[in-house]
Amino acid sequence: MSNYTQNYLRNSFESTGIAQMMQQLGLRPEPNIQFTNSRGSTNRQSSNNNLHSQFHSKIVCQLYCKSCDIKLCRRGMKAILLADTKVELYSTDTPPKGVQLVGQDYMTRNCHCCIRDVACLGCGNVVGYHVTQPCPPCLEACNNGHYWMFYTDQVDSCERLDSTGKRILLWAHLPRAEKDIDNEVDPFDMVCR
Repeated sequence: MSNYTQNYLRNSFESTGIAQMMQQLGLRPEPNIQFTNSRGSTNRQSSNNNLHSQFHSKIVCQLYCKSCDIKLCRRGMKAILLADTKVELYSTDTPPKGVQLVGQDYMTRNCHCCIRDVACLGCGNVVGYHVTQPCPPCLEACNNGHYWMFYTDQVDSCERLDSTGKRILLWAHLPRAEKDIDNEVDPFDMVCR
């Protein structure tokens, strides 16, 4: 494999957190590169069993990019920013398929969380951010355990239905992320990013 290809794959996989794929391709990450695993930081990821009871009655939303209408996420929740309760947004508990981390980490204005922007894979517009390192006050506050956020002015949402297609799906009944399989064809499955 050429150096160009190795560098391209290393840079692409660095921000998507697919270190295991790099190892399968015979690539070794540089010592100073830190990877997020494919499900985000597992020690911080919530499961529905650990979800605070106040979030069980929340509706599961599917989120779409307002600019290009690509599906970004099928496990969205309407939320309020912990550091500024006037700000509404959407959040999800797993890395969304329709976005890519872009740029470098930076610190928020209202707290000491480190975040990185996420852009739509369809059009490239920044549609939200990923909390890469939550600050202690945000971790201690009552939160939904979600670290992927979407701006309400950048996404459209629709309520997700349960497997029967008749009832609105609530977070209390949402399968764990690894069992919540999307049977739709993903247009980006064949694209190397």
